[in-house]
Amino acid sequence: MNKRLPKTPIIDSQVHVYERDHAARPWIGTLHGPAEVTGDDMVTAMDAVGVDGAILVSPWSMYRYDASYALEVYALHPDRFRLVKPFDHRQRSVAEDVAEWANQAGAVGARIVLMDGTKQHASDAGLNAILASAALHGLPVNVMCWGQLNLFYELAGRHPNAQIVLDHLGLPQPFEPPPPADPFAELDAVVNLAALDNVAIKISGACTLSKQSFPYADLWAPLHKIFDAFGFERCMWGTDWTRAVELLSYEQGVEAFHATDELSEAEHAALMGGSLMKIYNFSPCALSRE
Repeated sequence: MNKRLPKTPIIDSQVHVYERDHAARPWIGTLHGPAEVTGDDMVTAMDAVGVDGAILVSPWSMYRYDASYALEVYALHPDRFRLVKPFDHRQRSVAEDVAEWANQAGAVGARIVLMDGTKQHASDAGLNAILASAALHGLPVNVMCWGQLNLFYELAGRHPNAQIVLDHLGLPQPFEPPPPADPFAELDAVVNLAALDNVAIKISGACTLSKQSFPYADLWAPLHKIFDAFGFERCMWGTDWTRAVELLSYEQGVEAFHATDELSEAEHAALMGGSLMKIYNFSPCALSRE
């Protein structure tokens, strides 16, 4: 059943594109997915399932802080994508780097990557410089922080004027089957973040946490706790394509949320694009699919 409100775009809050590994733009690491996913490939996948636009997050695993390929893709598809770039908090120029990015055509967000084992603290000068500069220039900051929710909470509390977006539910997600034994073990800590008014949350990659097959019915009870805490105006659906490729298809990642009876029309419209358009100030032009 199609729950889409007229003129409300469907926008994926996180996708990745990348070229094959080559000398001119070598991979630093790897990201689960095909050998190559070009901008054209991503647009084709989106068109096949009626997704109007997406936030293109330059893949840190492959390119670290180099967003040059994402910029090339945006230049080819400016009506379909907006861009988020990771920043290196160790760089003395990081505040200026964020300011420069904020003026880049297509840029709508910065990203900080904090993972298990990181030794950063809430007083870290670079992390605070990123958040302060982004707030000054109206740029949302996406934070990848599996295993670092306490650090996220402290940083968000230090910068109440910054729009901060919690990546991937804030929960560790698998790159291949099976899902974690207790995928929602930290759900209470995630829900507690809703007390910070400047925090929004990506409901991205959620299907990779399911222990059931499509349409992943076991996700809805924990997700409703997040929706109730944050409100749909701070929740944004996304697939985290292509990281999720070994667990589900792109179509399944879309349809699990698009064709569900768990959401009202208004909730569906907010989650699948309405809230994202407000948070990132992005309204894609490809609205021919009704």
